[in-house]
Amino acid sequence: MGRIVVLDTETTGLDPKRGDKLVEIGAVEMVNRRLTGNNYHQYVQPERDVPLEAQAVHGITEEFLADKPVFADIADEFLAYIDGAELIIHNAPFDIGFLNNELAMLGKARGVKLPKIGDICEITDSLVMARQKHPGQKNNLDALCRRYYIDNGHRELHGALLDSEILADVYLTMTGGQTSLLLAGDDSTGGSEQSNNQQQAAIDGLGLVTVFASGPELQAHADKLAEVGKASGSESMWQQIEAD
Repeated sequence: MGRIVVLDTETTGLDPKRGDKLVEIGAVEMVNRRLTGNNYHQYVQPERDVPLEAQAVHGITEEFLADKPVFADIADEFLAYIDGAELIIHNAPFDIGFLNNELAMLGKARGVKLPKIGDICEITDSLVMARQKHPGQKNNLDALCRRYYIDNGHRELHGALLDSEILADVYLTMTGGQTSLLLAGDDSTGGSEQSNNQQQAAIDGLGLVTVFASGPELQAHADKLAEVGKASGSESMWQQIEAD
């Protein structure tokens, strides 16, 4: 499989055409649906104020950003990092709009034409995927975490790197494949990153894994059985089997 980069940004507001700018970029890399540990994280000095409304969302203040690099100082490194990857972004037009705006302004200042993000990356909008999979339901990141039993209790404020890590877990679960966030090349259960505290057991010689249900998944299963039993007036067949 190709290289995937799950990306998120934080900004001073909602519209780059009205002067809003990036203040944070965060991304995590996956190869063969496993984290590599090759993350990208950078705060960006926006060269403007950060409105209180934006600070309430991500907690990033003007004082904190005072000594951070401007986009021009990190652009080349960032472009090299994402070059050729499939970008997974939740509500991609928002983040891509800000990134392309920064690149356009930088290209004008340098007197060169810098590429747009879509010129060097394939872009997949996980929000569009979620709406197709769950039409008529809430599909923001918090709602998807609840739907897929992904723990995001540590997410008190938005953060580009944190949200990228959570989105990586959501994306893997939503696309129905292996949901482990083990670092690539690390097949041990100790010290590795895993979604929902799921544990894995390698199947000898086949390169396959067994994924055990997490605590929330087991509880959801038990709740559903109880609901079925209540509706039928007796224990369901599965409850009887589990009792045995």
